[in-house]
Amino acid sequence: MEDVGSVAVRVGAVWLALVLALIVVPSALGVSLGISEAYMWVLVKTLEWATIRIEKGVKKPQPQMLKTPTANGIIERDETPMEKEIARLHQVDFEFSDIFYFCRKGFEAIVEDEVTQRFSSEELVSWNLLTRTNVNFHYISLRLTVVWVIGVIVRYCFLLPLRFTLAAIGITSMIVGTTIVGQLPNSSVKNYLSEVVHLTCSRILVRALSGTIHYHNKENKPQKGGICVANHTSPIDAVILTNDGCYAMVGQVHGGLMGVIQRATVKACPHVWFERSEIKDRHLVTKRLREHVVDKSKLPILIFPEGTCINNTSVMMFKKGSFEIGGTIYPVAIKYDPQFGDAFWNSSKYNIVSYLLRIMTSWAIVCDVWYMPPMVRKEGEDAVQFANRVRSVIALQGGLTELPWDGGLKRAKVKDTFKEEQQKNYSKMLVRNGSIG
Repeated sequence: MEDVGSVAVRVGAVWLALVLALIVVPSALGVSLGISEAYMWVLVKTLEWATIRIEKGVKKPQPQMLKTPTANGIIERDETPMEKEIARLHQVDFEFSDIFYFCRKGFEAIVEDEVTQRFSSEELVSWNLLTRTNVNFHYISLRLTVVWVIGVIVRYCFLLPLRFTLAAIGITSMIVGTTIVGQLPNSSVKNYLSEVVHLTCSRILVRALSGTIHYHNKENKPQKGGICVANHTSPIDAVILTNDGCYAMVGQVHGGLMGVIQRATVKACPHVWFERSEIKDRHLVTKRLREHVVDKSKLPILIFPEGTCINNTSVMMFKKGSFEIGGTIYPVAIKYDPQFGDAFWNSSKYNIVSYLLRIMTSWAIVCDVWYMPPMVRKEGEDAVQFANRVRSVIALQGGLTELPWDGGLKRAKVKDTFKEEQQKNYSKMLVRNGSIG
């Protein structure tokens, strides 16, 4: 037993030494040894080969043929505006057939509405050798099956332990580093050391995700005293952004490990954490955020105004609170590549532990981040209009669909007042077009 224990200790020491020497230290210094690049090259080539094998299997006259969907959705919708459709109805008297338009729209909404499908994983064009796929995968060839089995072994027996080790090092370093820096008196030295700790730990955590991130237009990076606004796909969005710069986080106070991290980081950096009772007080939240923005020496605030995670295909309604604070808004668009891993967190289906396990057993996290020119509220523009303008810019840059719906519909039902408002709009359209005599 002693021999087995000593061997385990030696193996663990060698493993930790290799991780520190080959990954942690280079990432802390902001340099790369080329390991990630080589891994991504092998991964891309493997997925390309797998796609070719699948396409060849499809061409074989097999009863179990792999079928690629011809469209992204179940229903091929007519994008004609409702006003034009209703204008085609009879101009004199109401006829029973006039209701067919509303029946069709109702059936479309039941079968495949444009809201709830944004809360499920994004569909893939081709299988990425993970368990999730948008097509019915059947046996194609022995070689493809062998590659898939090897991939499972690599992801669960090598990548998962490696990523867990890196995550543990990154989180521990964050807690210890910010706690030590937090003991220093407020000064420029403390602020500098705090930014160093945050950047270093974020780089280690990105390596724990096998992250490959492409940052565009860095001249537009958020500046101190401003507000960084981004679309929200995953909890790791914050890590993706802090890998390239420091931000003051905004959120609710949590318990457990997250609470330990929050209490440690707030000592070194002016993050804005709210108690559960405070987060519901909109005026208090706005007041504290406005006080932060007024101080031009503080880090830019990072806010995800959607309030929930959306599946990397769309940008949903921005809550207006972030745009009532004042100051300069720095829009940022984040777009993940689903071929290598699904970054979307469906919080209504998976808890955080299950989600992190799926992330750490995926191939990699690959994404693009675009910094866009700063925006300010125009004269005569209210907070809602400003929020919609910023959302449109982010959606256009990220190639995302812009939707006016509240992301809170992931868990809540549509309010009766909203239904009544839509009913009134329908009635006005019918009356204006003469369908109701």
